[in-house]
Amino acid sequence: MTTTDAAMPAGTAETARRASARVHPLALYEQALSGVPVLAVGAAETRLLDVATWAAPTSAVDEMILARCEGPVLDVGCGPGRMAAALGRRGVPCLGIDVSPRAVTEARSRGALALRRAVERPLPGEGRWGTVLLADGNVGIGGDPTALLRRCAELVEPGGLVLVDTDPDPDVWDTTPVVLRGPDGRESHPMPWARVGARALLRIAADVGLRLSEEWDLDGRTVVALRRPVRTTLHQR
Repeated sequence: MTTTDAAMPAGTAETARRASARVHPLALYEQALSGVPVLAVGAAETRLLDVATWAAPTSAVDEMILARCEGPVLDVGCGPGRMAAALGRRGVPCLGIDVSPRAVTEARSRGALALRRAVERPLPGEGRWGTVLLADGNVGIGGDPTALLRRCAELVEPGGLVLVDTDPDPDVWDTTPVVLRGPDGRESHPMPWARVGARALLRIAADVGLRLSEEWDLDGRTVVALRRPVRTTLHQR
């Protein structure tokens, strides 16, 4: 025990040790991609990262989303490339982006065009994408749905689409950070994330220069299609 630990109450010292042992969320996310069961622990729920779905063949809901994509498509948080590769097979130009090197490698192995890039960083073709795709709850990326939706509105061309796979609860708006937990008990630093339902999403869409084009529910998933008007002035940050 260090002198600092000795001066702390036992519970405080244990909390400090656990915090210092935490890892970057990307480390556990990449373990999940390799098949290790990793939990996402939030304020309202604990769930297993759904890697099997991300790597599986496209579902009926995926096919509906893909059919509505207007190229070229930017797949934000593409993961192992399920959607980006499927669009490529359809002949629709698509670029997937993800912060995980392993995800990008897997997406490329499926035939997708993919880059290791964060959505808030400079990207190719800004303002010229036909569709920005936020599948699999990726509207939660960064923990600030308003900022992410505003960024997507900047990335699409006038008249372009932002397709958002929302939370099944239409009114949920939960921006509590998520902690990833591996099977060995290791935990990540808190990761900015959000859960957003369709009605909650629509309350901010107009504020960032997007309007509702379509909304549908199938197999427990709700997808919202937002369109950037042909003539609009996007709200600045």
